[in-house]
Amino acid sequence: MHKDKANIDYKNPVIQIRGLYKSFGDMKVLRGINMDLYQGENLAVLGRSGTGKSVLIKIISGLLRADKGDVNVLGCNMNTITDRELQDLRVRIGFSFQASALYDSMTVRKNLEFPLVRNKKNLSRKEVDSAVEEVLEAVGLSHTINQMPAELSGGQRKRIGIARTLILNPEIMLYDEPTAGLDPITCIEINDLINEVQQRYNTSSIIITHDLTCAKSTGDRIAMLLEGQFQKVGTFDEVFTNTNDDRVKPFFEYNFIE
Repeated sequence: MHKDKANIDYKNPVIQIRGLYKSFGDMKVLRGINMDLYQGENLAVLGRSGTGKSVLIKIISGLLRADKGDVNVLGCNMNTITDRELQDLRVRIGFSFQASALYDSMTVRKNLEFPLVRNKKNLSRKEVDSAVEEVLEAVGLSHTINQMPAELSGGQRKRIGIARTLILNPEIMLYDEPTAGLDPITCIEINDLINEVQQRYNTSSIIITHDLTCAKSTGDRIAMLLEGQFQKVGTFDEVFTNTNDDRVKPFFEYNFIE
């Protein structure tokens, strides 16, 4: 499954990372990461569990600070950013958590309204309703508006989580293992949705995954993270040209390609 060509501005990086290092005690997780994410691009960061993929997007979103290196996100230096600037920046970044992170006590409508009302306090009731309806339509779940999260399937909860992120019209989307724990058919639906979001909202996205099918389906480029560094970066075909390469063999041992 090859991805449709996106409208990417390769002269306009929205994230630039140079020489990024991050350790936890004696455990060196990131060991000199260099990365660019361009306007309109989907970048799939591919790596096995425990390779530092989630640490990378936590640094990008300001949840963690780098030990060393430069991280620039939408023109903001993440090493020197103030708390107020970080608060403003996070409204421009959508974070799709692995577990969807929905509030179990709220209906789908209330889950979607929550970030909107909290961050944009001057909206009318009509504007809030319109925004909720638009993102639900975008993820194909308009009929769930009055349901509770417990009534939804895993794939539906994932979609509502993405809708809740989209409601603030973010410029960057960060997806943390979007297909983890889902059946193969639902995985395909989520991969398609990630591509639809890119096209419809003109987002730039980082997709953290260990799933080859997800990486191939969603990534305009693939960055393979091994031993704390990007070992190979390019299109899927460029990264996986040589299946005998010791760096790519492990992925074929536990993955399959649609």
